[in-house]
Amino acid sequence: MVKDTTLEDYLWKNWFSNKSEDNTNALIENYMYLVQYHVQRITINLPKSVHKDDIRSLGLIGLYDAILKFDPSRDLKFDTYASFRIKGAIIDGLRKEDWLPRTTRDKVKRIDHAIEELQQSMQREILSEDIATHLGLTAQEVEETLKDSFFANLLSMEEKNKSSSEDVKEGIGQFIPDDREPLPEENVVQKESYQVLAKCIKKLNENEQLVVSLFYEKDLTFTEIGKILSLTTSRISQIHKQAIIKVRQSYQKYNSIGGGA
Repeated sequence: MVKDTTLEDYLWKNWFSNKSEDNTNALIENYMYLVQYHVQRITINLPKSVHKDDIRSLGLIGLYDAILKFDPSRDLKFDTYASFRIKGAIIDGLRKEDWLPRTTRDKVKRIDHAIEELQQSMQREILSEDIATHLGLTAQEVEETLKDSFFANLLSMEEKNKSSSEDVKEGIGQFIPDDREPLPEENVVQKESYQVLAKCIKKLNENEQLVVSLFYEKDLTFTEIGKILSLTTSRISQIHKQAIIKVRQSYQKYNSIGGGA
C-alpha cells in the first residue's frame, strides 16, 4: 500500500489550522490502518474470550492521543510515534482489565503443580502431552494456557515508571501511563522476575530463542518467522509451544530452589 503523502499533508494542515471534530475524525480515518495492524498482532496472543472490538477501542484511544500530542517539529514520523501510542494504550488497557480469566489462572496453577510432580518422577524434559495426560486435558489446552500466562507475565514485567522524557528509543514502556507509584519492594520483585525470565529464555536453543524474540518482541507472525528461518509455519508453532513449556519449567525450578537453577 502506497500512502498518499499529499493527502496526509492536507489533513494535517487542516487540523493544525482548525482542530475541529471533523478534521480530527479525518486524521483518525486516515491512520486507522495502524490501529488495525496492532489489534491484529496483539490479539494473536490473547484468549478467545477477549473481543477484538474492545482491543480496537483501546487502540483508537492511543491513536487519538497521538494526534493530540504529535509535534511535527521533531524528527519523528507520525506513523512511528502513533504506533508506540497505540500499542501502549492497548497494553495498558489489558493490564487494567486483568484479561486473563480466573479459570485460566487456576488452570495455570494446576499445570505448574503438574510440571513439578512430573519433573521429579520422570527426571527428563516435560512435554505438553505429559502434562495433558497427567491432568486429563488436551495438549492444545495446556499449550494455549501456558501461552496466555506467558504473555500476561510479559505484560506485567514490561510495565515501567513514569519518565519525563519521550524519546522513542527508550521503549514503549514510557508511553504507558502509570496510575500508581510502585512500592520499592515491588520494584525489586518485578526486576528480579524479569531477570529470571531472561535467564530462562537464554537456556533455550538458538531457534527457540529466535522464535520467542521475533514473536513477542518484534510482533512477527509464525508465517513471517518461518520465512526468516526457512521453516514451515507449523514447525514454528511447534518450536514456540515447546519453548514456552521449557521457559515455564525453568522459571518454576528457579523459584522453587531460591534462584539456584
